[in-house]
Amino acid sequence: MARFQTSRTIAAPPETVFDTVAHIDRFSEAIPNVTSVEVLSETRRGVGTRFRETRLMRGRPASTELEITDYLMNERVRFVSEAGGSTWDTTFTVRPDGDATHLDMVMEATPRTLVAKVTTAVFGRMVATAIESDMDAVKAYCEAN
Repeated sequence: MARFQTSRTIAAPPETVFDTVAHIDRFSEAIPNVTSVEVLSETRRGVGTRFRETRLMRGRPASTELEITDYLMNERVRFVSEAGGSTWDTTFTVRPDGDATHLDMVMEATPRTLVAKVTTAVFGRMVATAIESDMDAVKAYCEAN
């Protein structure tokens, strides 16, 4: 299993930060590399919401289907996807921090195949860089809105 963890202190209310990371319409506005989103479920927010996100990865479009499996408004949201032979499990946690908000993100990749074990190890640095970039984009978006 590979584990990626990062955090940011954001000069915005917890509700703004949560709304940005927990709702794909806002998240896709915040992240420049997300080129399209297709909601796959009748549920558009909260547990059970499924969607396909397409983003540019190394200059090429890559699509991933995700599902929200845990949702506690203004506190945490969890996304799970199966991609490339691995389970990708990502949790964002939001908490007040004085006049700002502390945002934690933990992503765990659990490879299910030999190929996935190799690719997760090889592309780990690229994933970590993408995560840091996403968190910087969320911070800038929340602080501007």
